[in-house]
Amino acid sequence: MAYWSRNSRQMEAAAGTVAVLKPAAVKPSRPRSRMMRQYDLVERVRSYNPDTDEDLLNRAYVYAMMAHGEQTRASGDPYFSHPLEVAAILTNLKLDDATIVAALLHDTIEDTEATRTEIDNIFGHEIGALVEGLTKLKRLELVSREAKQAENLRKLLLAISNDVRVLLIKLADRLHNMRTLEFVPPASRQRIAEETLDIYAPLAGRMGMQEMREELEDLSFQSLDPDAFAVVMQRLDSLAERNRNLIGEIETQLSANLAKNGLSAEVTGRRKRPFSIWTKMERKSVGFEQLSDIYGFRVVLKDVESCYRALGVVHTTWPVVPGRFKDYISTPKQNDYRSIHTTVIGPGQQRVELQIRTEEMDQIAEIGIAAHAFYKDGVGSPTEMLKRESNAFAWLRHTIEILSESSNPEEFLEHTKLELFHDQVFCFTPKGKLIALPRAANVIDFAYAVHTDVGNSAVGCKINGKFAPLSSELQNGDEVEVLTSAAQEAPPSAWESLAVTGKARAAIRRATRTAVRDQYAELGRRIVERLFSRAKIDYADDKLKGALPRLARPSIDEVMASVGRGELRASDVARAMYPDYKEERVGRFVTSNRKATADRVKTPDGAGRFTSIISVGGVNSDLPVKFAPNGGAVPGDRIVGIITPGEGITIYPIQSPALKDFEEEPERWVDVRWDVDESSPQRFPARLFVQNVNEPGSLAQIAQVIADHDGNIDNISMHRRSPDFTEQNIDIEVYDLKHLSAIINQLRAKAVVAKVERVNG
Repeated sequence: MAYWSRNSRQMEAAAGTVAVLKPAAVKPSRPRSRMMRQYDLVERVRSYNPDTDEDLLNRAYVYAMMAHGEQTRASGDPYFSHPLEVAAILTNLKLDDATIVAALLHDTIEDTEATRTEIDNIFGHEIGALVEGLTKLKRLELVSREAKQAENLRKLLLAISNDVRVLLIKLADRLHNMRTLEFVPPASRQRIAEETLDIYAPLAGRMGMQEMREELEDLSFQSLDPDAFAVVMQRLDSLAERNRNLIGEIETQLSANLAKNGLSAEVTGRRKRPFSIWTKMERKSVGFEQLSDIYGFRVVLKDVESCYRALGVVHTTWPVVPGRFKDYISTPKQNDYRSIHTTVIGPGQQRVELQIRTEEMDQIAEIGIAAHAFYKDGVGSPTEMLKRESNAFAWLRHTIEILSESSNPEEFLEHTKLELFHDQVFCFTPKGKLIALPRAANVIDFAYAVHTDVGNSAVGCKINGKFAPLSSELQNGDEVEVLTSAAQEAPPSAWESLAVTGKARAAIRRATRTAVRDQYAELGRRIVERLFSRAKIDYADDKLKGALPRLARPSIDEVMASVGRGELRASDVARAMYPDYKEERVGRFVTSNRKATADRVKTPDGAGRFTSIISVGGVNSDLPVKFAPNGGAVPGDRIVGIITPGEGITIYPIQSPALKDFEEEPERWVDVRWDVDESSPQRFPARLFVQNVNEPGSLAQIAQVIADHDGNIDNISMHRRSPDFTEQNIDIEVYDLKHLSAIINQLRAKAVVAKVERVNG
């Protein structure tokens, strides 16, 4: 869509002009604010980077201004004022020339006739890549707001993986949009504010950019709940009026005490931000008057040793509030934040929260990853430098890894929000490696933080030398030893609901999906091999590989899994490999004749042996197996398997009346046999129908018989047919048919039992 009349050649020529434009050259319509002028921008950059490329900045200013032409914003300001303000925000972070120029140009490809090729030709590939990375974030057409928000975040993080400066520009872009949110229609205002509070503010915090995070939070809070914002501001102003000189007094006393002990420090105090106060009131369910730490003080010193000396001075001068001391210098936060936190009872019995840090720590605390200077000689690209120096960027790379492990955008958004919003807990491996996790994380999360293979094979743990459940919530300072077993190839799927971190959840889901797919693939392979054996045709993976295009599957494993899930028939595979193959007609199953059914299900080969019969070892086998509802099956039963698409094999006893439902679907019948490991017995499901005399203690007698014979009651349903008798369906677990028969015989011997028989569903 074109918003200006000049052609590309005119723009390129203008962009090549180095001359500084006079203020009169900019003619905004209905101006609401004074725009930063060209030489103002250059001076701002030169103030922290004397070697700035003024020609590059001037060309970018002219190019962006001409590209946006007569475009205006919702406020009535010229549209060019927006990229200019974004660039101004980034100059406060002291960023490099390429970032400032990309900020000026960040909307040109999307909203004007400018192209990536043109920007590359005029400003170079580096700046072109930054602008395109930001442009891609806007080209999304998704159905749900959640999906759009999730996909925006995915695109943002993927763009950041190539160059972290994309994130800095995007955060500055969002900050300026939030500052001018009042001009946006109410519906859009709500959506933008929610997204800012959900994603961009926490993301800024994770990158250590605390000052930007706080402003984004307050602007969102003001838009989403203006009444609550107004109330908090009113209370803060009232408190400030009552304690007009308190901050100054504390600053003076604290500075004097430190100076008396030979410490030169910059002490500054401020009240906490509205959103921070509101969230604390909600989290603790207290009123404003009950908050005691409204004021915070920052003590900035020259080195780490001075920080600890200052801590000693503070703690020997004023009483310490128990439980309010944290040392983030010895154990920095994952976003590189380092500081000592303590709270004391200061002058006038006022609680005083102190943050003690060095100048470098203070800079990182305010502007985060932007504080890692981009002007170091020989460090390579900013992204490469950050990979070496920034823990925050390490977290970002870890989050990007989850992108490939999430099956849909909403899932990724859920995982990322979990990590964005949690405070941290610090634990150690037995070798002393520090592992940072979200609050409420447990040993499962810890195991996956160490390594995915450790998490997948975890079977137990020790916390501080003592055995503990894997679901144990971890505390700061815990030493955690994860016990693993090579026998466990995949974690239980139930772990996903226990895990807190996105990495753990994604890894568990991926391992579970892989295990299930492998089960279906193994089942499918057995079904295919059985059909080929019966049809007396040769099967070979190499031959199937050539037939993959006809089956529309990318690999042999996918073909086998599709057969196992019931999405493909084994005969389809045979026909793809052998076009002349003709499926043999199978006679109708007669379930009323149990012997005939069994003979048809287990077809003998010429040597009198059964071919390609699938072995059933129980619910924990390598195959996706379950047992018939309302009856089950136990070793000793003659059994048949029925394939259900997407569910695997259901095992039925041959006498089950439910098999009549599958008479017309012979392709779903599978030859199965028991393969039970007697050295590791396991229980199988069965159902009993019991009619007993309705007298006190009868149920207890029945249960006692089952318990005495090592049976396990899984479920009981009761129904009284008459005043004298009660009917029960009892689901029990037994080892085999002999075990089940023994229990039935003992129940029949009881005087309170009138009738007992096995139920076949």
